[in-house]
Amino acid sequence: MAGPLAGVRVIEFTQVIAGPVAGMLLSDLGADVIKVEPPQGESWRLMTPLTLTESRGYIAVNRGKRDIAIDLAQPQGREVAHRLIRGADVMLVNYRADVPARLEIDYEAVSKMNPRLIYCELTAFGRKGPSAGRPGYDRIVQAETGMMASEGVSEAGLPRPVLSTPPADLAAGHSMATAVCAALYHRERTGRGQRIETTLFANALMLQVLAITNIESRPSPAQKFLKDELAGRRESGQSFEEIAREYHRRRVSSIYRVYYQPYRTRDWLIMPAALSESLQKKMMGTLGLHDPRFDPGQDPTVPAPFEQDSRLIEQIEAVFESKTTAEWLAIFEKAGVPAGTVNFAEEMVNSGHARESRLIVDQEHPVFGRISTVGPILNMSETPAEAARSAPALGQHTDEILKELGYSQTEVAALRAMGIFGRQ
Repeated sequence: MAGPLAGVRVIEFTQVIAGPVAGMLLSDLGADVIKVEPPQGESWRLMTPLTLTESRGYIAVNRGKRDIAIDLAQPQGREVAHRLIRGADVMLVNYRADVPARLEIDYEAVSKMNPRLIYCELTAFGRKGPSAGRPGYDRIVQAETGMMASEGVSEAGLPRPVLSTPPADLAAGHSMATAVCAALYHRERTGRGQRIETTLFANALMLQVLAITNIESRPSPAQKFLKDELAGRRESGQSFEEIAREYHRRRVSSIYRVYYQPYRTRDWLIMPAALSESLQKKMMGTLGLHDPRFDPGQDPTVPAPFEQDSRLIEQIEAVFESKTTAEWLAIFEKAGVPAGTVNFAEEMVNSGHARESRLIVDQEHPVFGRISTVGPILNMSETPAEAARSAPALGQHTDEILKELGYSQTEVAALRAMGIFGRQ
């Protein structure tokens, strides 16, 4: 069965992570995604490459696409791109804000060629506001939106970014794909295309909506700290590490500190998740411990004193270290307390659950042969998502795409001689 977006053609002018993720997700849903790259390949191909034009990072976020390499700096290259755009349903762009107009692929230009086109653009900070037009990457918006400092993790006195994954990039890719699907639905009803804009900055904010939401009459302890104390601590020359430690102490709920954090076991680690009063009482009963917040006359919704929770955490640590992780997981499952072990991301390639759920799939790559990667994250009964092909080699589908666009062999040979497609 074909995916729900079968028959939809997406032209992707994107690079690095966020835009390519959007194209990958749309391809999983059945869209024909054609990635347009410069003749030397987009920058993510060249980041810690395994060959001259292939990198693990590129392969991870570009599966399911066809690829054509075009020199958009030349008029003939832009004409090939324009012919692609005229027959497209969707266009994805994540260049710096000033680049599309210079390449003649900005919305104002392409919407005249194709009024039904859905044009989805990602920039770092958008086109309005004091930061409009600024270039940026995931870790810049981690820093500017508070994500980096709010983690409360530092190395050598400096805030440590989220290292395991680029959260703003990946969130932005998902946002773009979601918005495109909504715009396609709107076009089905009205016949009209439209422009979609989102930013890394916006998606980093959304990822932190729980912390950012402010109630003027009831500020959180962290919000009160930032309002009442932060400026004075900065002016006094207090280090980031000291400020972050105090901020994090006030920010993290006492419930989270006790019932929603990893603990050491005899052989490894366990991650309990008791986020309701009934589960917390079950967890304490299972461990044979007593939490004073549940004593008669106490209000368990009121944060417990920091010192009280610290003593309770020490008691929990001692009990957990008496058994192995597997033993505790079995005990907690019987008691009805959610818990898991702590794994590294690379271990998921061989995860039994991920494999049986088809969340890890094997593909044949044109350069490296068999590879494993994360498969589609949706299950749809009538229009199943599919990881149909691996990430393309640079310019792999140039000839077949040009043939679909109506170019003759003679025309293709002439364009190739001019270097429009690079050294393919």
